This record gives sequence, structure tokens and C-alpha cells, in this order.
Amino acid sequence: MNYEQLIKRLDDIDPIAYGKSRNFTDGAVTQLSPYISRGVIDTKTVLLHLVKRGYSYYHVQKFVQQMAWREFFQRVWQTEGERIHSDLKQDQGAKFNKGMSLSVDHATTGIEAIDASIKVLKQTGYMHNHLRMYTAFMNCNLAGFHWHDAAKWMYYHLLDGDWASNALSWQWVAGTFSSKKYIANQENINHYAKSSQRKTYLDCTYEELAEASAPVHLLESVDLNLTTNLPVAAPITIDNSKPTCIYNYYNLSPTWRKGEDTNRVLLLEPEMFARYPVSDACMAFMMEQCKNIEGIKLFVGSFAELQQFTRESTLYFREHPLNKHYIGIEDPRNWMIQISQPVKGSFFSFWKKYERQLENQFK
Repeated sequence: MNYEQLIKRLDDIDPIAYGKSRNFTDGAVTQLSPYISRGVIDTKTVLLHLVKRGYSYYHVQKFVQQMAWREFFQRVWQTEGERIHSDLKQDQGAKFNKGMSLSVDHATTGIEAIDASIKVLKQTGYMHNHLRMYTAFMNCNLAGFHWHDAAKWMYYHLLDGDWASNALSWQWVAGTFSSKKYIANQENINHYAKSSQRKTYLDCTYEELAEASAPVHLLESVDLNLTTNLPVAAPITIDNSKPTCIYNYYNLSPTWRKGEDTNRVLLLEPEMFARYPVSDACMAFMMEQCKNIEGIKLFVGSFAELQQFTRESTLYFREHPLNKHYIGIEDPRNWMIQISQPVKGSFFSFWKKYERQLENQFK
């Protein structure tokens, strides 16, 4: 959809129904996340749209809180940097399996709701958040694989792939960014996934599940070979009498510096996509969103290589942890929450500190 259609879609959000049903796989989710992750829109825009529609904070609190989780994860990435690739608060365990569970990758865990959601993920790039937690639980806490490889696997397929949200959510499930490991039994899965499966290895109490050994079929590992197929770019020309706005996988905002007479370049760095590979579907979704940005040109190469074409041009870019090597004028992102210090600790300490700021925007 184009940007105008996306903004109109904000009118279809039912934040009250979302708050009541978001944990159910057939709940009133918005599916705006891919557009937020690619920077087409931002949480601030969504928040202001709710204010404009006249909602009270009381009625949209749960919806706003979920957007705050996204900003929290991004702020932790800002604070921790490379450390988010490692167990942040405590080790997952002294021993864990390498790679990820082949049964999870192949959607053969034997838990119907989880297997169906993995197939949908690979077909569409979408997975409900609760199923993401169940999948991470299966791989990390039941099968005993470390979270990092499987987090990259999920990021690879998700249209809304955001490394901070994805990696730190997997760490939360694995207990490395939370106080305890997350587990779910068959009753829980049936309840939220609207399934009715019984007599599985998860059909037991939580006490029994905490002591249970993983089924043998979950323990076979698969070594992932995730690669990104980058588009082929035509030779680029830059008008060095104008400034240049640099876009990337995390910033495709059609409103950023709109109306200014600039070169507009989508920079796709092979090194970044080698480290954070994405599927063909994710790449196609990103390229489709570029159509909202008039006159944008594609450059495939490093930032240093792009500089060879922009030596006389002032470069603008938006802040992001993956842009630390960019040189030029850094614009801030359009945050919903303005923080007063680096973010550490739990989400709920973050929420307690800044909720009033959010509430005040509805007054």
C-alpha cells in the first residue's frame, strides 16, 4: 500500500479491542509492525493519531504500552550496543545446544499451532507475537538451543524484523534478559491459539513441564545458511550541489525532510545484510516501500563507497545503532517517549518512569 493508504489505515485501529484480545491469535492486531520496523511510519505518528481520534489514555493504555515495548528495546540497543548479541542479564545456561532445532525450522515439532505458525511465517513473513514466544520457548527452554541463532532465523523471515525487538524478545523468553525462563503448556497454547490438541508432550502441568526432558526429535540441530539476495543497482549519479538524504533498511520514511531539494539514496550495505540476513520476501517488501519516496536511487555498497560519489554533498541520515559508521548530519528518530538517561533495567521500570509522559499527551 502507498503512504496515504497506510495513514488512512490508522483509522481502522481499534485500540480498545486490541487491548482485550491482542494475546489471542485471532485478536484485533493492527499488522502495522512491518511499516514501523522499516521506518515508513513511527510510534509517535500512531500515538498522535489516537490522540486526534479523541481516545482517552485509559482506553488505549494497553495499546500504547505495546508500542512502548518497541521503543524500550530500541533504547536498550542504543545503550548496550553490541552486547545485545550476548546474554545480557544472566547466562542462558552453562550448556546449550549449538545451532537451532531442526524440528522448529521444519515445522515438525508436533505441536499443531506452533507448526502451522512457522509455515505461515515462511510463506508470508508474519507470525503472531504469542506464537513467537511459543516458538522461542520450544527452541531454547525445551530443546535447549541457544537463543541467538534461532533469533537470526526468525529475523530473516519476519517482514517486521527489527533486531532489537527480535533479539531482546528471544532473550526475554530464554531468561537472559528477564528474571526467569518462559514456558507454556498445551492448555495455554490451546487457549490463545484457539486450538484443541491434546495428549502431546506439552499436555501437562507447569510443574511437570519444568522438570520434563525434551522429546528426542526436538534435539536434532540444523546449521543455518541464511543469505540475502540484494538487488542489482544501476550506476548512480549524485548532484553534489544538493544535500543527500541516506535511507536504509530501518529508515524508509516518506515524510523525512520532505519538500527539501535533495538527492535521496537507499543505501544497502552487503556487510550489514551478511550480518543480519533477510529473506527475498523481506527485501521485496522493503523495495516496495521505497516507492513512497519520490526520486530515490539505489546504491548497493558500503557507506565509504557511497562517499566517493557524494564528496561535495552534505549527507543527512537518521540515528540508528547500525549507522554508527555514517558520517554527516544525524537527525533523531521520531520517538514517542523522550528519555532522560540511557535505558537499563526492566521494561516495567522504564514504563513506570515514562508512563506519565505518555499519559500527558492525551490531555
